[in-house]
Amino acid sequence: MPELIINGPAGRLEARYHHESASDSPIALILHPHPQFGGTMNNQVVYSLYHTFVERGFSVLRFNFRGVGRSQGFWDGGPGELADAACALDWLQLVKPDARSCWIAGVSFGTWIAMQLLMRRPEVEGFICVAPPSNLYDFSFLAPCPSSGLMINGDIDRVVPSSSIAELTGKLKTQRGIKIDHEIVPGANHFFEGKMDELTDIVGRYVDMRMTQIPKEKEKAKASKEPPPPAPAEVEPGDEEE
Repeated sequence: MPELIINGPAGRLEARYHHESASDSPIALILHPHPQFGGTMNNQVVYSLYHTFVERGFSVLRFNFRGVGRSQGFWDGGPGELADAACALDWLQLVKPDARSCWIAGVSFGTWIAMQLLMRRPEVEGFICVAPPSNLYDFSFLAPCPSSGLMINGDIDRVVPSSSIAELTGKLKTQRGIKIDHEIVPGANHFFEGKMDELTDIVGRYVDMRMTQIPKEKEKAKASKEPPPPAPAEVEPGDEEE
């Protein structure tokens, strides 16, 4: 887990990166919670997500948004943090240009940035949103949501009620070809204190399931774009063979 410095849009971005030697290893970018409320790339949930992907053969990057830790710059309320995330994903794709799959994951505020990035990057095939603050931020830009993914929260989360996330998930489920799963962890608060094993298990099983499905999804999408075979030529009257 070497320390890494990425040249970001507002100066350096402090990061941690796990590299898989296989040239086509899938990639994942992890985004941390709200910087102004203590969120960093070393957040417990971020750390858990990072290792969940590492254990499944992904090359994984997590980083500190501008103004956090050793990252330069200042809090920008969203636009600057989105630019940071886009820059981090660019770096990851330059390092792994042959990655067979691209994922993004976020925690709380990080999910709002992750989903905005998802809308701008069609190569992202899967996402994990942990405790998305759908009651605090506008997620209406997910129209339509371009990829399937997982929403997960705790049932005693006092920051983001389950009903708010269920409503968001319900809206996204209406879109053709997109499947949004919603899991609720009993007894878990906004920070999943004492419930990390349950969170890790749910995310791990979901990633395993999707990684078996994505090749099939790609084949189906490819087949739907292929032009139909040409229709047989019609025989004009009098042209029949004698």
